[in-house]
Amino acid sequence: MKTEKTIQPSSGYFMLVISLGLLIFSGVNFPFQWLPIWVSVIGIIVSVFILSGFMAIEPNSARVLTLFGDYTGTVKTSGFFWANPFFAKRKISQRAHNLETTQLKVNDKQGNPIMIAAVVVWKVSDTFRAAFDVENYEKFVEIQSESALRKMAMEYSYDNFEDETAEITLRSSSTEINEMLENEISERLSLAGIEVIEARISHLAYSQEIASAMLQRQQASAVVAARSKIVEGAVGMVEMALEALSKKEIVHLDEERKAAMVSNLLVVLCSDKAASPVVNTGTLHQ
Repeated sequence: MKTEKTIQPSSGYFMLVISLGLLIFSGVNFPFQWLPIWVSVIGIIVSVFILSGFMAIEPNSARVLTLFGDYTGTVKTSGFFWANPFFAKRKISQRAHNLETTQLKVNDKQGNPIMIAAVVVWKVSDTFRAAFDVENYEKFVEIQSESALRKMAMEYSYDNFEDETAEITLRSSSTEINEMLENEISERLSLAGIEVIEARISHLAYSQEIASAMLQRQQASAVVAARSKIVEGAVGMVEMALEALSKKEIVHLDEERKAAMVSNLLVVLCSDKAASPVVNTGTLHQ
């Protein structure tokens, strides 16, 4: 199996001097006819032939050279060069590229429809594979990145609401998910000689048809958790109050009055509204 082969072509400046020299000599020979006219014609043809072999390569850019369908090599050095004019020169950029996938609608591990998208930073590392192992390496990157993202989204739950035993979820385990996504895309794109610099989730949300219901569920779970904490604190405060009254012997309460006091304190402490005090000016029983 062939791999990338780096070559160093001839300097373009040296060949430019030769080409211009032939062109000037051939042009001057026409009026003075130092040599036969056919010499000038050949000189002009050779000069034009040489001119067609020049190429200027920018930094982080490469030229893949083929001769009648046979791979000759890749020029990665930036500068002004000359190569065989019969070479086919295909330009391949080795700069970093950004790809933002479209928002995909996928069912997560629990079957809930979600919208997910990712950003992939990539560049060409092997010009031979990028040029000859796939038809269009840029389209290949786009399709394989979306395929890897879809596969990963189907293997994990969106959150822990329905899968409480899940250690990794799409919403809470961003570091692990991004790392796995990067590895999955890198494995797929290695065929095309593509190096993945970074891959991360850029958008994650429930699909529109269930987003409202999921939001209500999250809000209800938050309210339940908050109420549980309030009740736990209220029970502790009631217990402390009863212990303090008993220890300091401020008042002696029988079981019925303790129950009433506990009920009143819990209502006051657990209520979501401010309590309205009632002043009793009679006895405890009136």
